[in-house]
Amino acid sequence: MIGRTVGRRSLLKGAAAFGALGAAGCSRVSTADVQGGGNLLERMRAQKVVRLGIAGEIPFGYISKKAEVTGEAPEIAKVIFKRLGVPNVQPVPTEFGSLIPGLNSQQFDVISAGMFINPDRCEQVLFADPDYEVLDAFIVRKGNPKKLGTYADVKKTGAKLASGSAYAEIDYAVDAGIKRDAIQIYPDQLAGLLAVAQGRADAFAGTSLTVRNVIEQTKNPEVESTKPFLPELDGKPAHGAGAFAFRKGETKLRDAFNEELHKMKESGELLRIVKPFGFTTTEMTDLTAGELCKK
Repeated sequence: MIGRTVGRRSLLKGAAAFGALGAAGCSRVSTADVQGGGNLLERMRAQKVVRLGIAGEIPFGYISKKAEVTGEAPEIAKVIFKRLGVPNVQPVPTEFGSLIPGLNSQQFDVISAGMFINPDRCEQVLFADPDYEVLDAFIVRKGNPKKLGTYADVKKTGAKLASGSAYAEIDYAVDAGIKRDAIQIYPDQLAGLLAVAQGRADAFAGTSLTVRNVIEQTKNPEVESTKPFLPELDGKPAHGAGAFAFRKGETKLRDAFNEELHKMKESGELLRIVKPFGFTTTEMTDLTAGELCKK
């Protein structure tokens, strides 16, 4: 099952913590030459391997039961880096909060974990353009009796809203005027689905990917998913768009990666690669890192 926690994907609030982690965790001295766009791509071609920082989260990047690295991001990485002349990938598992410090201290070469792009993180790493975007959706009773489609609908109707522990959706709901202490909190999306099915909540808020997957997995006839929608935060669209991240200055590598990524988007190959992990056309995006890095 797929959740979205503050540590995993929160938007701006969690980003400040990464700076402190980076200052404490980057004990290695950088030996990389980032003058003129960096030389990491050339070094990886010579070594024939790229080290991928992953956070052990399904479906974004994890080690399978066969002890192989897989997931949405690693499978994209395998294709793109091979085309860039780097035939092998080596996973470096770590906690999500250690990904940026680990990248900047050269514990691995690239973050391959579906990390959300936001302005604060853009000050610390160099993002490729996003390879997916997740919208929000609700789990509701069959037939959606309260006709809920957005957080504004929940506020207007006084519906009982639930979400997951530390989910970013809680902040979206509060931003829409729903009192924080009125939101029911459950440990995961399965518990939230059961709360809706049993009538304890009118809606459970999560990403469209999370909601769709748990409904498909449980096949509970009492519930359904609402149409995915783009939430807002502070009056602006809250894009949940994830991407690969590189060390600052490695613009040659980022640009080469982006070129291959865009080809895959245009041909439909990107969707074919990530579809086995629950992604659909709904999660495909034309957003750019430049747009998402703007404050």
